[in-house]
Amino acid sequence: MVDPVTRAGAPLRVGLIGLGSMGRNHLRILARRADCRVVAVADPVAEARASAAAVAPEASLFADPLALVAEVEVDALVVASPTTAHAEIALTAVERAIPVLVEKPLAASVEEAAEILRASRSRGVPVAVGHVERFNPAVRELGRRLADGWLSTIYAITSRRAGPFPARIRDVGVTIDLATHDVDILSWIAGERPARVYAETAQRIHTDHEDLLFGLLHFPSGATGMLDVNWLTPAKRRQLVVVGEEGMFELDYLTQRLTFTRSPDVAHPTLIRGYAPTFEGPVVEIPVEAVEPLAAELDAFLEVVRTGGEPLVDAEDGLWAVAIASSLLRAASERRPVDLSDLAARIATR
Repeated sequence: MVDPVTRAGAPLRVGLIGLGSMGRNHLRILARRADCRVVAVADPVAEARASAAAVAPEASLFADPLALVAEVEVDALVVASPTTAHAEIALTAVERAIPVLVEKPLAASVEEAAEILRASRSRGVPVAVGHVERFNPAVRELGRRLADGWLSTIYAITSRRAGPFPARIRDVGVTIDLATHDVDILSWIAGERPARVYAETAQRIHTDHEDLLFGLLHFPSGATGMLDVNWLTPAKRRQLVVVGEEGMFELDYLTQRLTFTRSPDVAHPTLIRGYAPTFEGPVVEIPVEAVEPLAAELDAFLEVVRTGGEPLVDAEDGLWAVAIASSLLRAASERRPVDLSDLAARIATR
Protein backbone atom coordinates (compact mmCIF):
# COMPACT_ATOMS: atom_id res chain seq x y z
CA MET A 1 0.00 0.00 0.00
CA VAL A 2 1.23 3.52 -0.79
CA ASP A 3 2.38 5.32 2.35
CA PRO A 4 0.34 8.37 3.37
CA VAL A 5 1.88 11.77 2.68
CA THR A 6 3.54 13.03 5.87
CA ARG A 7 5.64 16.00 4.81
CA ALA A 8 5.26 17.90 8.09
CA GLY A 9 1.95 19.47 7.15
CA ALA A 10 3.21 20.79 3.81
CA PRO A 11 0.54 21.35 1.15
CA LEU A 12 -0.10 18.36 -1.08
CA ARG A 13 1.35 18.66 -4.58
CA VAL A 14 -1.46 17.95 -7.03
CA GLY A 15 -1.33 17.42 -10.77
CA LEU A 16 -4.38 17.94 -12.99
CA ILE A 17 -4.87 16.39 -16.41
CA GLY A 18 -7.65 17.72 -18.61
CA LEU A 19 -9.12 21.22 -18.72
CA GLY A 20 -12.56 20.58 -20.12
CA SER A 21 -15.69 21.43 -18.17
CA MET A 22 -14.93 19.11 -15.23
CA GLY A 23 -11.21 19.82 -15.29
CA ARG A 24 -11.78 23.56 -14.97
CA ASN A 25 -14.04 22.95 -11.99
CA HIS A 26 -11.41 20.79 -10.34
CA LEU A 27 -8.85 23.52 -10.94
CA ARG A 28 -11.14 26.21 -9.49
CA ILE A 29 -11.63 24.26 -6.26
CA LEU A 30 -8.05 23.01 -5.88
CA ALA A 31 -6.55 26.46 -6.50
CA ARG A 32 -8.58 27.90 -3.60
CA ARG A 33 -7.47 25.31 -1.07
CA ALA A 34 -4.73 26.11 1.43
CA ASP A 35 -3.83 22.45 1.99
CA CYS A 36 -2.68 21.72 -1.55
CA ARG A 37 -0.93 23.31 -4.53
CA VAL A 38 -1.64 22.66 -8.18
CA VAL A 39 1.95 22.12 -9.34
CA ALA A 40 1.27 20.88 -12.88
CA VAL A 41 -1.52 20.97 -15.43
CA ALA A 42 -1.80 19.16 -18.77
CA ASP A 43 -4.09 19.73 -21.73
CA PRO A 44 -3.41 19.56 -25.49
CA VAL A 45 -5.15 22.90 -26.11
CA ALA A 46 -2.84 25.91 -25.70
CA GLU A 47 -5.67 28.30 -24.86
CA ALA A 48 -6.82 26.00 -22.06
CA ARG A 49 -3.30 25.89 -20.63
CA ALA A 50 -3.06 29.67 -20.77
CA SER A 51 -6.35 30.03 -18.89
CA ALA A 52 -5.14 27.55 -16.27
CA ALA A 53 -1.96 29.55 -15.79
CA ALA A 54 -4.04 32.54 -14.75
CA VAL A 55 -5.69 30.45 -12.01
CA ALA A 56 -2.61 28.49 -10.91
CA PRO A 57 0.37 30.64 -11.92
CA GLU A 58 2.95 28.38 -10.25
CA ALA A 59 1.87 25.27 -12.14
CA SER A 60 4.04 23.75 -14.85
CA LEU A 61 2.12 23.43 -18.11
CA PHE A 62 2.16 20.37 -20.37
CA ALA A 63 0.52 19.48 -23.65
CA ASP A 64 1.26 15.77 -23.08
CA PRO A 65 -0.37 14.28 -19.94
CA LEU A 66 2.11 11.41 -19.73
CA ALA A 67 4.97 13.92 -19.68
CA LEU A 68 3.42 15.52 -16.61
CA VAL A 69 3.27 12.16 -14.84
CA ALA A 70 6.86 11.34 -15.81
CA GLU A 71 8.51 14.68 -15.11
CA VAL A 72 6.75 16.30 -12.14
CA GLU A 73 6.82 14.99 -8.57
CA VAL A 74 3.23 15.01 -7.32
CA ASP A 75 1.50 13.56 -4.28
CA ALA A 76 -1.81 13.13 -6.09
CA LEU A 77 -3.20 13.26 -9.60
CA VAL A 78 -6.67 14.23 -10.85
CA VAL A 79 -7.59 12.90 -14.30
CA ALA A 80 -10.36 14.79 -16.10
CA SER A 81 -9.33 13.94 -19.66
CA PRO A 82 -11.66 12.39 -22.27
CA THR A 83 -12.85 8.93 -21.23
CA THR A 84 -10.84 7.11 -23.87
CA ALA A 85 -7.60 8.45 -22.34
CA HIS A 86 -8.37 7.45 -18.75
CA ALA A 87 -6.84 3.99 -18.76
CA GLU A 88 -3.40 4.89 -20.07
CA ILE A 89 -3.02 7.86 -17.75
CA ALA A 90 -4.35 6.06 -14.67
CA LEU A 91 -2.15 3.02 -15.24
CA THR A 92 0.91 5.23 -15.67
CA ALA A 93 0.11 7.03 -12.41
CA VAL A 94 -0.40 3.77 -10.52
CA GLU A 95 2.89 2.44 -11.86
CA ARG A 96 4.59 5.48 -10.36
CA ALA A 97 2.71 4.93 -7.05
CA ILE A 98 0.70 8.15 -7.38
CA PRO A 99 -2.79 8.12 -5.84
CA VAL A 100 -5.21 9.11 -8.55
CA LEU A 101 -8.76 10.43 -8.84
CA VAL A 102 -10.21 9.48 -12.23
CA GLU A 103 -13.32 11.27 -13.40
CA LYS A 104 -16.20 8.94 -14.16
CA PRO A 105 -16.50 6.75 -16.03
CA LEU A 106 -13.35 4.97 -14.87
CA ALA A 107 -12.62 3.79 -18.42
CA ALA A 108 -14.20 3.43 -21.84
CA SER A 109 -14.46 -0.37 -21.59
CA VAL A 110 -14.83 -3.12 -19.01
CA GLU A 111 -11.43 -4.51 -19.97
CA GLU A 112 -9.67 -1.19 -19.37
CA ALA A 113 -11.49 -0.64 -16.08
CA ALA A 114 -10.53 -4.15 -14.94
CA GLU A 115 -6.89 -3.46 -15.81
CA ILE A 116 -6.94 -0.32 -13.63
CA LEU A 117 -8.49 -2.29 -10.76
CA ARG A 118 -5.85 -5.03 -11.05
CA ALA A 119 -3.04 -2.47 -11.05
CA SER A 120 -4.51 -0.62 -8.07
CA ARG A 121 -4.81 -3.83 -6.05
CA SER A 122 -1.43 -5.28 -6.97
CA ARG A 123 0.50 -2.05 -6.38
CA GLY A 124 -1.53 -0.92 -3.36
CA VAL A 125 -2.17 2.49 -4.93
CA PRO A 126 -5.57 4.08 -4.24
CA VAL A 127 -7.69 4.85 -7.28
CA ALA A 128 -10.75 6.98 -6.55
CA VAL A 129 -13.46 7.40 -9.18
CA GLY A 130 -15.33 10.66 -9.67
CA HIS A 131 -18.89 9.50 -9.15
CA VAL A 132 -19.64 12.93 -7.77
CA GLU A 133 -23.31 12.26 -6.99
CA ARG A 134 -22.21 10.04 -4.10
CA PHE A 135 -20.97 13.25 -2.47
CA ASN A 136 -24.16 15.22 -3.03
CA PRO A 137 -25.34 16.14 0.51
CA ALA A 138 -28.93 15.15 -0.33
CA VAL A 139 -27.70 11.71 -1.40
CA ARG A 140 -25.61 11.37 1.76
CA GLU A 141 -28.64 12.33 3.88
CA LEU A 142 -30.79 9.83 1.99
CA GLY A 143 -28.20 7.16 2.76
CA ARG A 144 -28.33 8.02 6.45
CA ARG A 145 -32.14 7.80 6.52
CA LEU A 146 -32.07 4.42 4.76
CA ALA A 147 -29.44 3.17 7.23
CA ASP A 148 -31.73 4.30 10.06
CA GLY A 149 -34.50 2.09 8.70
CA TRP A 150 -36.91 4.61 7.21
CA LEU A 151 -37.64 2.01 4.52
CA SER A 152 -37.58 -1.57 5.75
CA THR A 153 -37.94 -2.83 2.17
CA ILE A 154 -37.05 -1.01 -1.04
CA TYR A 155 -39.47 -1.75 -3.85
CA ALA A 156 -38.29 0.49 -6.68
CA ILE A 157 -35.67 3.13 -7.48
CA THR A 158 -36.20 5.51 -10.39
CA SER A 159 -33.55 7.88 -11.73
CA ARG A 160 -33.95 10.61 -14.32
CA ARG A 161 -30.83 12.30 -15.72
CA ALA A 162 -31.69 14.41 -18.72
CA GLY A 163 -30.62 17.58 -20.46
CA PRO A 164 -29.42 19.14 -23.71
CA PHE A 165 -26.67 17.51 -25.76
CA PRO A 166 -23.16 18.58 -24.62
CA ALA A 167 -21.32 19.05 -27.91
CA ARG A 168 -17.96 18.47 -26.20
CA ILE A 169 -18.64 14.76 -25.64
CA ARG A 170 -17.87 12.76 -28.76
CA ASP A 171 -15.95 9.71 -27.58
CA VAL A 172 -18.80 7.84 -25.84
CA GLY A 173 -22.58 7.84 -25.72
CA VAL A 174 -24.98 8.84 -22.99
CA THR A 175 -24.93 5.40 -21.37
CA ILE A 176 -21.20 5.33 -20.58
CA ASP A 177 -20.96 9.08 -19.98
CA LEU A 178 -24.06 9.70 -17.84
CA ALA A 179 -25.81 6.45 -16.92
CA THR A 180 -22.68 5.31 -15.05
CA HIS A 181 -23.71 7.89 -12.42
CA ASP A 182 -27.08 6.27 -12.01
CA VAL A 183 -26.15 2.59 -12.04
CA ASP A 184 -23.65 3.41 -9.30
CA ILE A 185 -26.21 5.33 -7.21
CA LEU A 186 -28.94 2.70 -7.66
CA SER A 187 -26.55 -0.10 -6.63
CA TRP A 188 -25.44 1.92 -3.60
CA ILE A 189 -29.03 2.60 -2.51
CA ALA A 190 -30.09 -1.02 -3.04
CA GLY A 191 -27.00 -2.22 -1.18
CA GLU A 192 -26.32 -4.79 -3.89
CA ARG A 193 -25.44 -5.12 -7.56
CA PRO A 194 -28.10 -5.90 -10.19
CA ALA A 195 -28.54 -9.51 -11.29
CA ARG A 196 -30.23 -8.72 -14.61
CA VAL A 197 -30.58 -5.67 -16.88
CA TYR A 198 -32.56 -4.69 -19.93
CA ALA A 199 -32.53 -1.50 -22.01
CA GLU A 200 -33.77 0.39 -25.04
CA THR A 201 -31.59 3.05 -26.66
CA ALA A 202 -31.92 5.55 -29.50
CA GLN A 203 -29.60 7.79 -31.51
CA ARG A 204 -31.33 11.02 -32.51
CA ILE A 205 -28.79 13.86 -32.74
CA HIS A 206 -25.42 12.37 -31.74
CA THR A 207 -23.38 11.54 -34.82
CA ASP A 208 -21.70 8.41 -33.44
CA HIS A 209 -23.40 7.10 -30.29
CA GLU A 210 -26.74 6.68 -28.54
CA ASP A 211 -28.18 9.77 -26.86
CA LEU A 212 -31.18 8.17 -25.13
CA LEU A 213 -31.38 5.24 -22.72
CA PHE A 214 -34.29 3.63 -20.90
CA GLY A 215 -32.91 0.93 -18.63
CA LEU A 216 -34.27 -1.62 -16.17
CA LEU A 217 -32.24 -3.19 -13.38
CA HIS A 218 -33.38 -6.19 -11.35
CA PHE A 219 -31.68 -6.66 -7.98
CA PRO A 220 -31.36 -10.00 -6.11
CA SER A 221 -33.54 -8.67 -3.26
CA GLY A 222 -36.40 -8.12 -5.71
CA ALA A 223 -35.99 -4.35 -5.93
CA THR A 224 -36.32 -2.85 -9.40
CA GLY A 225 -34.38 0.10 -10.80
CA MET A 226 -35.41 2.25 -13.75
CA LEU A 227 -33.21 4.70 -15.66
CA ASP A 228 -34.27 7.57 -17.93
CA VAL A 229 -31.05 9.08 -19.28
CA ASN A 230 -30.82 11.31 -22.36
CA TRP A 231 -29.20 14.26 -24.10
CA LEU A 232 -32.46 15.28 -25.79
CA THR A 233 -34.32 17.15 -23.04
CA PRO A 234 -34.16 20.96 -23.44
CA ALA A 235 -33.81 21.58 -19.69
CA LYS A 236 -31.48 19.90 -17.22
CA ARG A 237 -33.18 17.42 -14.88
CA ARG A 238 -31.51 15.34 -12.17
CA GLN A 239 -34.03 13.43 -10.05
CA LEU A 240 -34.22 10.29 -7.93
CA VAL A 241 -37.20 8.49 -6.38
CA VAL A 242 -36.94 5.61 -3.90
CA VAL A 243 -40.19 3.77 -3.09
CA GLY A 244 -40.46 1.32 -0.21
CA GLU A 245 -42.78 -0.21 2.31
CA GLU A 246 -43.10 2.84 4.57
CA GLY A 247 -43.17 5.53 1.91
CA MET A 248 -41.19 7.35 -0.77
CA PHE A 249 -38.09 9.52 -0.92
CA GLU A 250 -37.85 12.16 -3.67
CA LEU A 251 -34.52 13.84 -4.33
CA ASP A 252 -33.42 16.62 -6.65
CA TYR A 253 -29.67 16.52 -7.22
CA LEU A 254 -29.54 20.10 -8.53
CA THR A 255 -31.44 21.83 -5.72
CA GLN A 256 -30.29 19.28 -3.10
CA ARG A 257 -33.89 18.97 -1.92
CA LEU A 258 -34.97 15.75 -0.21
CA THR A 259 -38.50 14.85 0.88
CA PHE A 260 -40.17 11.78 2.34
CA THR A 261 -43.82 10.98 1.69
CA ARG A 262 -45.22 8.52 4.19
CA SER A 263 -47.46 5.69 3.04
CA PRO A 264 -51.08 6.88 3.27
CA ASP A 265 -54.17 5.58 4.97
CA VAL A 266 -55.82 4.05 1.90
CA ALA A 267 -59.12 3.66 3.76
CA HIS A 268 -59.58 7.44 3.84
CA PRO A 269 -58.83 9.04 0.45
CA THR A 270 -58.96 12.77 -0.19
CA LEU A 271 -60.27 14.35 -3.37
CA ILE A 272 -58.53 16.50 -5.94
CA ARG A 273 -60.86 19.25 -7.27
CA GLY A 274 -63.66 17.51 -5.45
CA TYR A 275 -63.81 14.35 -7.57
CA ALA A 276 -60.44 12.64 -8.21
CA PRO A 277 -59.50 10.42 -5.25
CA THR A 278 -55.93 10.45 -3.99
CA PHE A 279 -54.26 8.60 -1.16
CA GLU A 280 -51.24 10.85 -0.70
CA GLY A 281 -49.61 10.58 2.71
CA PRO A 282 -47.98 13.37 4.71
CA VAL A 283 -44.80 14.87 3.24
CA VAL A 284 -41.70 15.55 5.36
CA GLU A 285 -39.11 18.07 4.15
CA ILE A 286 -35.73 16.70 5.25
CA PRO A 287 -33.10 19.34 6.09
CA VAL A 288 -29.97 19.19 3.92
CA GLU A 289 -26.96 21.44 4.39
CA ALA A 290 -25.93 22.67 0.94
CA VAL A 291 -22.42 21.63 -0.13
CA GLU A 292 -20.74 21.61 -3.54
CA PRO A 293 -20.46 17.87 -4.29
CA LEU A 294 -17.21 18.20 -6.24
CA ALA A 295 -15.57 20.04 -3.34
CA ALA A 296 -16.67 17.24 -0.99
CA GLU A 297 -15.32 14.66 -3.41
CA LEU A 298 -11.93 16.37 -3.47
CA ASP A 299 -11.99 16.63 0.33
CA ALA A 300 -12.42 12.86 0.53
CA PHE A 301 -9.75 12.12 -2.08
CA LEU A 302 -7.11 14.35 -0.49
CA GLU A 303 -7.87 12.78 2.88
CA VAL A 304 -7.11 9.38 1.34
CA VAL A 305 -3.79 10.76 0.08
CA ARG A 306 -2.92 12.11 3.52
CA THR A 307 -3.98 9.12 5.60
CA GLY A 308 -3.54 6.17 3.27
CA GLY A 309 -7.19 5.14 3.69
CA GLU A 310 -9.57 3.63 1.15
CA PRO A 311 -11.53 5.80 -1.31
CA LEU A 312 -15.26 6.10 -0.72
CA VAL A 313 -15.75 5.26 -4.42
CA ASP A 314 -12.90 3.01 -5.55
CA ALA A 315 -11.79 1.27 -8.73
CA GLU A 316 -14.07 -1.72 -8.08
CA ASP A 317 -17.08 0.61 -7.89
CA GLY A 318 -15.88 2.25 -11.09
CA LEU A 319 -15.50 -1.10 -12.83
CA TRP A 320 -19.01 -2.17 -11.79
CA ALA A 321 -20.47 1.06 -13.16
CA VAL A 322 -18.79 0.54 -16.53
CA ALA A 323 -19.76 -3.16 -16.56
CA ILE A 324 -23.43 -2.47 -15.82
CA ALA A 325 -23.58 0.36 -18.36
CA SER A 326 -21.92 -1.86 -20.98
CA SER A 327 -24.42 -4.62 -20.21
CA LEU A 328 -27.27 -2.16 -20.74
CA LEU A 329 -25.85 -1.33 -24.17
CA ARG A 330 -25.53 -5.03 -24.94
CA ALA A 331 -29.13 -5.64 -23.83
CA ALA A 332 -30.35 -2.88 -26.14
CA SER A 333 -28.26 -4.14 -29.04
CA GLU A 334 -29.34 -7.77 -28.64
CA ARG A 335 -32.93 -6.87 -27.65
CA ARG A 336 -32.92 -9.21 -24.68
CA PRO A 337 -32.22 -9.12 -20.94
CA VAL A 338 -28.59 -9.65 -19.94
CA ASP A 339 -27.84 -11.78 -16.90
CA LEU A 340 -25.16 -10.44 -14.53
CA SER A 341 -25.32 -13.16 -11.90
CA ASP A 342 -21.79 -14.39 -12.60
CA LEU A 343 -20.27 -10.92 -12.99
CA ALA A 344 -19.33 -10.61 -9.32
CA ALA A 345 -17.27 -13.80 -9.50
CA ARG A 346 -15.55 -12.63 -12.67
CA ILE A 347 -14.72 -9.24 -11.18
CA ALA A 348 -13.40 -10.86 -7.99
CA THR A 349 -10.89 -12.87 -10.03
CA ARG A 350 -9.66 -9.96 -12.14
